Amino acid sequence: MKFKLFILSTLLIASQQLLAQENYKSVSKEDSTKVYTNPAKYEVKSFAQKFKAKKPKNVIMMIGDGMGTAHVFAGITANGGHLFLDNFKCVGFSKTQSTSSYITDSAAGGTALSTGQKTYNGAIGVNTDTIAIKTILEMAEEKGLATGLVSTSAITHATPASYIAHQGSRGSYEDIAADFMKTDIDVFIGGGYKHFAVRKDGRDLTSELKQKGYQVLQNMDEIAQVKTGKLAGLTADEHNEIFSKRKMSLPLSTQTAMNILSQNKKGFFMMVEGSQIDWGGHQNHVGYVVGEMLDFDQAIGKALEFAANDKETLIIVTADHETGGMALTGGNIKSGMVKGAFPTGDHTATMVPVFAYGPGAENFTGIMENTDIAKKIMKLMGF
Repeated sequence: MKFKLFILSTLLIASQQLLAQENYKSVSKEDSTKVYTNPAKYEVKSFAQKFKAKKPKNVIMMIGDGMGTAHVFAGITANGGHLFLDNFKCVGFSKTQSTSSYITDSAAGGTALSTGQKTYNGAIGVNTDTIAIKTILEMAEEKGLATGLVSTSAITHATPASYIAHQGSRGSYEDIAADFMKTDIDVFIGGGYKHFAVRKDGRDLTSELKQKGYQVLQNMDEIAQVKTGKLAGLTADEHNEIFSKRKMSLPLSTQTAMNILSQNKKGFFMMVEGSQIDWGGHQNHVGYVVGEMLDFDQAIGKALEFAANDKETLIIVTADHETGGMALTGGNIKSGMVKGAFPTGDHTATMVPVFAYGPGAENFTGIMENTDIAKKIMKLMGF
């Protein structure tokens, strides 16, 4: 009973912030035909499947928020039949249920992927008793590895937050931002500037970050120029905009983070999130889903290029859940036309795909729990 009252109270306290941050969930009245045509296709390269060892030195976790198999094939169709995901020969499926619901939210889903433990919807890096659980990122730090987070949402949003923060409610954005100060993360790039600099408690975390040696930047061109040191790239006041408008580039941010993190001789762990695939699903907007899926895939291409040259890097691509129950009701691979339909504007309980490339990739096949993904990574990295 006490636990239920705690959850209710924390959710009420955070409700105003949460509503402002979750406004992307409103179903759009635009795009009523649910059709998208892609005239600007990009080239997809094939990468060698030869690696130096059976275990990775580096791990790049890539989460397409809300990405189900229909979202993936919508991207394949729109890009003329191929994505960088074609390079992933080890494929499985993940069950996404949380402890509190058959249908998870991103907080519980992200926490399962970051800690290897299931928890209740809304939880950020804590168990069902709201006790902090150590994340893969924190384990990597303890081992002396470099660490990073990249997201097209606010960096304080549910999925990236679940790798670095420990809060009872996903809506506690300012508390999540403060949790960044308790870590030695090397690179983080995403929105959420206001949660660091314009706070109710009066703290200016951007100044504190600078005192800790971070380069705190807001301009993508300046962020992309950083080659060494610690970097806090806060690219929007709250969330970054839709793919067609945002100033932050997910592929370029991914490349920038890898360039910095790979200088650590012990290795690195980073999480990259294509956040807004989910938002297109919430809005039942085929064009939004496809555009974000293609943007995410191009970031995957950057990771693949690095991993193929490095030969010591494991890439895992998966989702925290599926959004929209997206169905492909028509399409044309030659023209890149995709037609879709959605039975819901919310998450669904369906399994999501898991793709793996690199040393240890063979461990990520078959049907597994979302928590198994984290456990397998921890084992491969010796945590």
